[in-house]
Amino acid sequence: MKNRWWLALAGVALLGLAAGAQEKDTFTPMPLDAGFGKLDISDPATPAEEIIKKFAAKESEFQEALNHYTYRRMARVQTVDDDTNKVDGEWYQVDDVTFDPTGRRMEKTVFAPESSLQRVMMSPSDLQDIQKGYPFVLTTEEIAQYNVKYVGRQKVDEVDCYVFDVGPKQIEKNKRYFLGRIWVDATDLQIVVTNGRMVPDDTRKGKEDLHPPFMTWRQQIDGHYWFPVYTKGEGVLHFEGGSGYMSQDVHIRDTIKYTDYKRFGSTIKIIYDGQDITKNGPQQGQTNNGQQQGQPAAPAQSKPQQGKPQN
Repeated sequence: MKNRWWLALAGVALLGLAAGAQEKDTFTPMPLDAGFGKLDISDPATPAEEIIKKFAAKESEFQEALNHYTYRRMARVQTVDDDTNKVDGEWYQVDDVTFDPTGRRMEKTVFAPESSLQRVMMSPSDLQDIQKGYPFVLTTEEIAQYNVKYVGRQKVDEVDCYVFDVGPKQIEKNKRYFLGRIWVDATDLQIVVTNGRMVPDDTRKGKEDLHPPFMTWRQQIDGHYWFPVYTKGEGVLHFEGGSGYMSQDVHIRDTIKYTDYKRFGSTIKIIYDGQDITKNGPQQGQTNNGQQQGQPAAPAQSKPQQGKPQN
């Protein structure tokens, strides 16, 4: 988010930052959600390096499968007045992630009312985080860019998970990276929960571009893969001001829902664990809201602002 309160016009061109620019916190972090069990920090039976290699390969399979699914993304960004605890500004957009007649991946905006945000404005990095950062995928092709450290084992609801801390080895210009913690299903070896932030923030005075921490929950949709279903980001961004801009703290709340997953086309092959599962339909035993029984539940979304379309 970029600070919109200024005393004089200033340029807002964004430049890439060195990794050291992230040493200073620019947000108040959000706590873990309910449903997390006790963390077992003992060494795993399987070497951590082998677990990392295997889950990165499964994430690559998932990414390939996701590339053949259509879905709807509903994204809401709100500012909250901490004196009244009421929403005082909102950006809202609904996009269908689908394919054009040639089979090329595309996003189509189906609803986007005028933004009422006053204290901040959406930046290109905010949109990039919504599109690609929040549904974080750590594939074999990308894992070399990250330091991945085994933390332990922990249950998320009833799912036994390996826990890893993840951060970029270095930050290159014009690229966004995940910094935080992931929970990987110990059986399916796929990410089920992501908790952290996207970096880098631009902390230069007068050109600050800050982002809240977030959590993303996945859910088994087709019985094989864990798909993102809900993201919540919330924190107080600390804009220091300067160069004609006023200093201020802004309480930001992001909520993103991913719904209506559908496979595209009948000639697509989806390979899972070396086997073609293209013809396998969704699993039985789902609850009325589409959640797989026995899997972690995505939390209820914050109540929409009065007068806005419902999700």
